[in-house]
Amino acid sequence: MLSKLLLRTSSSKPKQLKKIHALVLTSGLSVKNSLLTQLIENLILASDMCYARKVFDEMHKPRIFLWNTLFKGYVKNQLPFESFTLYKKMRDLDVRPDEFTYPYVVKAISQLGDLSCGSSLHANVVKNGFDCLGIVATELVMMYMKFGELSSAEVLFESMQGKDLVAWNAFIAACVQTGNSGLALDYYRKMCADDDDDVRFDSFTVVSMLSACGQLGCLEIGKEIYDRARREGIDCNVIVENARLDMYLKCGSTEAARVLFEEMRERNVVSWSTMIVGYAMNGDSEEALVLFATMQNEGVRPNYVTFLGVLSACSHAGLVKEGKRCFDLMARSNDKSLQPRKEHYACMVDLLGRSGLLEEAYEFIKEMPLEPDAGIWGALLGACAVHRGVELGKKVADLLVETAPDIGAYQVLLSNIYAAAGKWDCVDKVRSEMRKLGTRKVAAYSSVEFDGKIHFFNRGDRSHPESKAVYEKLEEILKKIRDMGYVPETCSVFHDVEVEEKESSLSHHSEKLAIAFGLVNGRAEQPIRVMKNLRTCDDCHIFAKFVSRLTSRDIIMRDKNRFHHFRNGVCSCREFW
Repeated sequence: MLSKLLLRTSSSKPKQLKKIHALVLTSGLSVKNSLLTQLIENLILASDMCYARKVFDEMHKPRIFLWNTLFKGYVKNQLPFESFTLYKKMRDLDVRPDEFTYPYVVKAISQLGDLSCGSSLHANVVKNGFDCLGIVATELVMMYMKFGELSSAEVLFESMQGKDLVAWNAFIAACVQTGNSGLALDYYRKMCADDDDDVRFDSFTVVSMLSACGQLGCLEIGKEIYDRARREGIDCNVIVENARLDMYLKCGSTEAARVLFEEMRERNVVSWSTMIVGYAMNGDSEEALVLFATMQNEGVRPNYVTFLGVLSACSHAGLVKEGKRCFDLMARSNDKSLQPRKEHYACMVDLLGRSGLLEEAYEFIKEMPLEPDAGIWGALLGACAVHRGVELGKKVADLLVETAPDIGAYQVLLSNIYAAAGKWDCVDKVRSEMRKLGTRKVAAYSSVEFDGKIHFFNRGDRSHPESKAVYEKLEEILKKIRDMGYVPETCSVFHDVEVEEKESSLSHHSEKLAIAFGLVNGRAEQPIRVMKNLRTCDDCHIFAKFVSRLTSRDIIMRDKNRFHHFRNGVCSCREFW
C-alpha cells in the first residue's frame, strides 16, 4: 500500500513525502530498503537533498544504485562538496563503485574546481579499472578542460579507445566553451576524417562548430559546415539556426544575419536576443533598439540577455538617458530573472564611462547592491584609459590589484594611462611592479580567414610563409596613404622613445599585417575580415579608414570590445569607441 502511495505522490510535495516517511517508521516498515529507496528517489526529484541524505544515512547497507542516485542528485542540485564527502564515506566503508558512480563524482569535482582532488579521483578511477569506460573517460576529459589543463585533456582524449559521437561532441563543445575554438576546428576535421562509420556528426556537433567559427571569425568555414549538415540531412532545428545567426553576427555579417532571422520558420527569445546583441556589437545601435521595440510589440518576453544587448547598444551609441531608463526598468521588475546581474552593472559602468562620466560611473559602482567584481572595475579603468582620467585610473587600478592580481591587462591599462599623460616615471613603476608580481602582458595578434584556413599575425612577425609579399604590400599601401594625408598616430605607442621609432613600431602592428594579407590574397568583391584579440589602437583605426578609401574594399575589424566596419574612409563607430 505504501509503495503505491509513493508512486502516486507528486515529487513536488516534500511535506507529503515526509508524512509517508513517518508512516514507514511508525509501522515498522523501515527495514524495507525498497520502500526507502522509492522515498529517497522522490525526495531527490523534489530537490530535498538534506532530507534524502537523512533517510539514506538511516538505511542498512544501501545498494550501490542508491549511492549513485544520491551522487546524481547532489550534482543536479549544484551541491558538489556534499557529493565529494559522500564519496569519501563510500571509500571509508569499502563500498565498491560501479560504472555509474564515477561520471557523477567526476562532475562534482569539476563543479568544485579542485585540480588536486580531480587528479586523486582520476587515480582512483584507474585503480578500480573504470578508466577504459567511454562515459567515465569523457567526464575526466571534461574535468581537465574545465580546470584549464588542456594538454592533460587532449592526451586523455587521444588515448580513448573507440570514441563514440558523445565523446567527440563533448570534447569539441568543451574546446569551444573554454575559448579553444581553433582546437575544436582541428578535432572536428579529425572526426570527419575518422574511418569509423558509427561516428557521423549531428546537430550538436553543428551547434558547437558554428559557435567556434563565430569565435574565430571564419565565416566561410562556418558556411561550409552548415551546408554539409543540410546535405547529410541533419536536423537544423531552431538551436542550430540560432547558432548560425550568432556566427553571422560575430563575423560582422549583419545583413546576412537579418535575412536569416526574417526567414526563420521558428524564432524564440534566443533568436531575438542574438540579433539585438549582434547589432549592438556591430555598432548598429539604432537597429538594435528598433528590434527590441518590435520584439515587445510581438509579445515576445525579453530575458536578461536581451537587456544586456539593449544596454550594450546604448553604450556603443552614447545613449545615456535611454540606457538608464532600460536599467531602471530591470531594477523595478517583479520578475527575479530580470533583476540586474553583474554583467548589466558592468554595461552601465561602460555606458557612463564611455560617455566621459567617470565620476558618475565611480559613484554608481559604490552604490551597487552587489559586490563589484574585476569586470566592473575593469570597465571603469578602460574608460579612464580612453578619457585619460589619471587620478581615478590609479585608484581603480589599486583596487584591481587586490581583486584580480593575476590579470595583467589592468596593469597595462594603468601604464598606458600614465604614458598618455607623459608620466614616464609612473610608467616605469607600474612595469617594475608587474615584473615583481610576474604579471605578463597578453600578446596582441590578429587573424584573417582565407582558403579554409585561419592565418595569424603578431606585431613585426615574419614567420608567415607569405611574409615577403605581405610586407611589400604593406609598404606600398603606407606610401600611398601618406600621399593621401595619413599621419601615424604616435600617441598609440606607450613607450618613451623618439618619434621615428614610434612610427616604425606602429607600421608593423598585427592589424596592418592582416589587412595587407587580405589585400594580397582576398577577392576584390569580398570584405577583408580581421579579428583582433585586444582593443585596436587609434593608429590602426585611422590606417584602416585610409585603406578602405584607397582600395574601395570594405574592411570589417572585430576587436575585444566591438566591430568596426570601414567603408570609403568612414567607420561605423563614428569615432565613438
